[in-house]
Amino acid sequence: MKEFTISVPVTELSYDELNESERELVETAREATKRAYAPYSHFNVGAAIRLDNGVTVPGSNQENAAFPSGTCAERSACYYAHARYPEAKFEAIAVAAVGTDGRELDEPASPCGACRQALMEYEHLAGHPVPVYMAGKDKVYRLPSVASLLPFVFEEF
Repeated sequence: MKEFTISVPVTELSYDELNESERELVETAREATKRAYAPYSHFNVGAAIRLDNGVTVPGSNQENAAFPSGTCAERSACYYAHARYPEAKFEAIAVAAVGTDGRELDEPASPCGACRQALMEYEHLAGHPVPVYMAGKDKVYRLPSVASLLPFVFEEF
């Protein structure tokens, strides 16, 4: 038997420590939470993906009574980004969420497993690590890549 440990580098930043580009990405994700359609969970998630062509694409979760027909914010953003700009490569992604109490989460929001896998394919297409920013109320976690969210990625692509 062999045992090993997987560690993930995470940088915790205050909003003020973000550079202008990072702040804009996080703010776009926060703004996207306002366009979520979440009448069942009342949990609004927003995402923003910055592309190498300079465009930032927002996305929000869209629920449906025929569970699980809804779409998460991250997949909403990445599928639209690639459908609209198929030649563009992903540069960075941010995620933010508003809880059932109507307030931004204190702790940074994290993509679900399905979104991690979907985003991983676009990181693969980009050909380089795509940083992930997970925003909470007063802090942001910055991870160096989507791969750091999913160390045992399904790689048959």
